[in-house]
Amino acid sequence: MTALVIGLVLFIGSHSVRLLASDWRSATMARLGEKRWKGVQALVSLFGFGLIIWGFPAARLDSPLLWQPPLWGRHLAGLLMLPAFILLVAAHVPNNALRDRVGHGLVASVALWALAHLLANGRVVDVVLFGAFFVWALLDFFSLRRRDRLAGNVRHDGSARNALIAVVVGGIVWAFFAGFAHAWLFGVRPFG
Repeated sequence: MTALVIGLVLFIGSHSVRLLASDWRSATMARLGEKRWKGVQALVSLFGFGLIIWGFPAARLDSPLLWQPPLWGRHLAGLLMLPAFILLVAAHVPNNALRDRVGHGLVASVALWALAHLLANGRVVDVVLFGAFFVWALLDFFSLRRRDRLAGNVRHDGSARNALIAVVVGGIVWAFFAGFAHAWLFGVRPFG
């Protein structure tokens, strides 16, 4: 569990510097330069992600069960992943109305992913991993939306056609992941 927690602190922490220490981030970026700052942040993030990937399965082996998730929780989690995948894709499709409306779809996608997995898993280690990502994503999403409002960043010129592309591609990726990739990668069939 130690590796997982350190990984979460490094990964989520590296993605929360603007949220928690904006002035320090700006001063450090000015001192190091933007490229060096982003390089250091990427290395810290990747190291943290590696610890999460290594630490989660190890911690899961002896993690106590807090509750037995109901079967419907697994099915609901699988369904919640559909909008999570759509938002993930929409965050990367340029000039689309869905991204404009949601704002920060990648963070919203992480929140849905974490919530879905909290519904489907009941071990302590699951609550630590998915709970940490869920809390971080909610705080970050609302902070980013607030920052946009204060800065007057309003986007409403995105294309409905590109939003539809994001929905279709997100749906295809979700179907592939739910039908095949999740079982292959993690040994669990969301709808099985």
